[in-house]
Amino acid sequence: MNTLFPPADRDIYTVSRLNQEARALLEGEFPLLWVEGEVSNLSRPSSGHLYFSLKDARAQVRCALFQNRALLFRADPRNGQRVLARGRVSLYEARGDFQLIVEYLEEAGAGALRQAYDALRLRLEREGWFAPERKRPLPRFPRRIGVITSPTGAALRDVLSVLRRRCPHLPVLIYPTPVQGDGAADRIAETIHLAARRRECDVLLLVRGGGSLEDLWAFNEESVARAIFDCPIPLVAGIGHETDVTIADFAADLRAATPTAAAELASPDRLEWLRRVRLLDERLAGAWRRRLTDPRQRLDALARRLDRAQPRHRLRDRAQQLDDLDQRLRRALRNRLNQERLRLAGSAGQLQARTPALRLRVARQRLGEWEQRLLEAMRRRLREPSQGLSHLCETLHALSPLATLQRGYAIVRRRPDGVILRRASDAGVGESLDILLGQGRLECEIKAVSALNSKFD
Repeated sequence: MNTLFPPADRDIYTVSRLNQEARALLEGEFPLLWVEGEVSNLSRPSSGHLYFSLKDARAQVRCALFQNRALLFRADPRNGQRVLARGRVSLYEARGDFQLIVEYLEEAGAGALRQAYDALRLRLEREGWFAPERKRPLPRFPRRIGVITSPTGAALRDVLSVLRRRCPHLPVLIYPTPVQGDGAADRIAETIHLAARRRECDVLLLVRGGGSLEDLWAFNEESVARAIFDCPIPLVAGIGHETDVTIADFAADLRAATPTAAAELASPDRLEWLRRVRLLDERLAGAWRRRLTDPRQRLDALARRLDRAQPRHRLRDRAQQLDDLDQRLRRALRNRLNQERLRLAGSAGQLQARTPALRLRVARQRLGEWEQRLLEAMRRRLREPSQGLSHLCETLHALSPLATLQRGYAIVRRRPDGVILRRASDAGVGESLDILLGQGRLECEIKAVSALNSKFD
């Protein structure tokens, strides 16, 4: 027995316990830190999380950017991009992978505006300004909608066009304010405070068309975010294009991708509500029809019960039962007769199987088979000599001069003595020749003679 390490002194770890304690040690020892590297092995599963690696010339580390953080950034990282990530060191217990949980991500060397934007966003998020539980739901049937935007911008025209199409009866109150340039942020905040004090609208739309980060910077100021945060009226932000995300979007009760989308989210669809009203009207009419129909149906049911209780119905039921028993008796007799017929047919079949006629039939069938086999053997015996004769004829034909002529050769005879020429020197100029081909004959006169010096002479 091994006494060097007694069982009582062994603290045996499971793999799960080892990974849990290693994770707790890593997360407790390392604070939030900044890591710079190149993105590689980027993966975007359907969950919305981002998984990638940060690498430099000598090492790499796995990173995870979860969906709730990834939504805060204008664009996802891409392979080969050099980024600066802020996160905490951790361990993925299921696989024992050392990894970095990314809380913030920016392109390495980002400008001052981007850094200021991200710093303010992170600070306000930590203070709870963007918490989902403080978001107010939009009213389903607003009595009036307020629009905070520039009175000369295209965003206002888009919003009014959508509201006119979806809900033309809904009043719209416009709060004009500059949305770009010096002092725009303070003017926007003042306008939001004004709309909040007046309480003239049930929902507010803060909208602006697209632009660069500098163009939209008024919506990234803390004063605008605070005005939105303090506003008691539900506010929808529709700023820029779908890829533009500002601090105001995070502070608003609901973010829309565009000004047009903001108008659609805040206003009821007239056609949809008319359809629902028609549906409710049909359901109400159906309910009234059922209320009127049910007593009639109960009265009819009672009348039918009273009618069935009369004596003539009982006599009719007994007559029907009698007819049913008669039919069952007739079916039983027919079934018994059919069974006897089948039994008789089986006995007749057994008797037929033992009659000599069957044996004679089998013998005749075998005799016919033997006769066919004999005829086939005689045909084979006659076919073999015929095939041998055909083979000899084919061999003889292959050796025939005519077969040689069919392959493109010719027989040349000199006229008039008919001597077959084998050399060109056997004939002279002016002599006549007969040339026999595979098909046909030629009469020729020699114009010239030349002897070929080859191995075929």
